[in-house]
Amino acid sequence: MAKIIAVANQKGGPGKTTVTMNLAGTLALRGHSVLVADTDPQGSALRWSASAEEEKPFPTVVSGLSQAGAKTHRELQKVFHLYDFILVDCPPAIESQVPQSVLLVADLALLPVIPSPVDLWAAQGIVQLIEQVQGLNENLKARVLVNQAENTNLSGEVVSILADFGVPMLESQLRRRTAYREAALYGTTVHDLGSKAKPASEEVNRLVDEILKALEDD
Repeated sequence: MAKIIAVANQKGGPGKTTVTMNLAGTLALRGHSVLVADTDPQGSALRWSASAEEEKPFPTVVSGLSQAGAKTHRELQKVFHLYDFILVDCPPAIESQVPQSVLLVADLALLPVIPSPVDLWAAQGIVQLIEQVQGLNENLKARVLVNQAENTNLSGEVVSILADFGVPMLESQLRRRTAYREAALYGTTVHDLGSKAKPASEEVNRLVDEILKALEDD
């Protein structure tokens, strides 16, 4: 049965699609069968994969499920047996029933948060939703991922607050790098961008290692 990772947040803009596609692509490059379920009406994951060159397609299956709504979990259950991992790029929770539906069957809720006060405040809503769903899905784990991190005093202060947020924070962070935007432009992962993207590639690999460990731990 597939491990399901829901990449979610209360608001738009924290880099959910960037995180989803690089995690999914990395898992596929490691030999796993992976599905990306794009449940956001904006279809960013679908557009990302469609930007790939024909001779080098994106390494995972990307499927649009934005119309499934509150029944998204049922659609995912239909393909549990076909993949090792299913990553779900969720729409903003405040605008949709999809995140709650996905969390009912997810193994891990991954919450990308940009280290800014506004994003920190907005993330409290999805944390409350996760706590509610954990009453129904006892296997659901949650982790906060600091995304687009920068070496500023404000960023450091927000990260220190996140440590007491109520959801465990991953040690791995994704920094603000051009490589992530280029990967979206070319429909690939940062691993295919050459030596200039080595720092991004290394931090994505560390993130995948830590997520795999979180899924294995009881």
